[in-house]
Amino acid sequence: MNERTLFLAWQDKGRSKAWFPIGRLDADLERSSYRFRYIGGAARAQEKAGFPLLIEFPSLQEDYQSSYLFPLFQNRVMNQKRPDFSDYLHNLDCPDKADPIQILSVNGGRRVTDAYEVFPKISKDDAGQFTCRFFLHSWQRVSDAAQTRINELKPDEKLYLTLELTNPATRLAVQIQTTDYHMIGWAPRYLVGDLTAAMNESPEYSARVVRVNPQPAPSSQRVLIEVRGRWEHHEPMSSEDFSPLTE
Repeated sequence: MNERTLFLAWQDKGRSKAWFPIGRLDADLERSSYRFRYIGGAARAQEKAGFPLLIEFPSLQEDYQSSYLFPLFQNRVMNQKRPDFSDYLHNLDCPDKADPIQILSVNGGRRVTDAYEVFPKISKDDAGQFTCRFFLHSWQRVSDAAQTRINELKPDEKLYLTLELTNPATRLAVQIQTTDYHMIGWAPRYLVGDLTAAMNESPEYSARVVRVNPQPAPSSQRVLIEVRGRWEHHEPMSSEDFSPLTE
């Protein structure tokens, strides 16, 4: 079985601006099998922020299964018939034959018309090693000097992860810094919980630039970053927020 898992997150556009993981997609492309279930974060989002259930998935307790990728996810991948599709894959550092799940694992599925984001399930191997990729978040908010430094980034350049305890929006956040200490942006919010939860066991982290995409690439795809690490005991994405509401 070639099953891969993506999670769907929703942002409260009201006062809190908080993000909640709300759904889990399990995909087996070889068998053309797709499964969507709401997870614990959806129930918490309903309670805390009035999360409205998706029209495509109207019940919290339903186990949705299909032989094709649900439109909610398929519509977040560029049509391969577009003439700029190969450039799109290049910006994501994806192979020419990349499937929609590979693409969504990197591009985040973000659209300016809604409040959802897609991200991959992080898994560690028998040695505790894990790897994840993401685009630098909120780099437009950093200083002018840091934005100049972003323009100078090179592939394979080493970066640092730094825990921020006083972020005005989320309190906890993970900053991305260059080795000469320019804070150039943030890691996605969905990584913060696991990165901070593992701090007590002295985790090993390394980060690097994969590629930098100049204009006319979307600003959300400016800098692609890879993080590698090792967690001896911590199990990523294992909290109640990530647990399906139905088995």
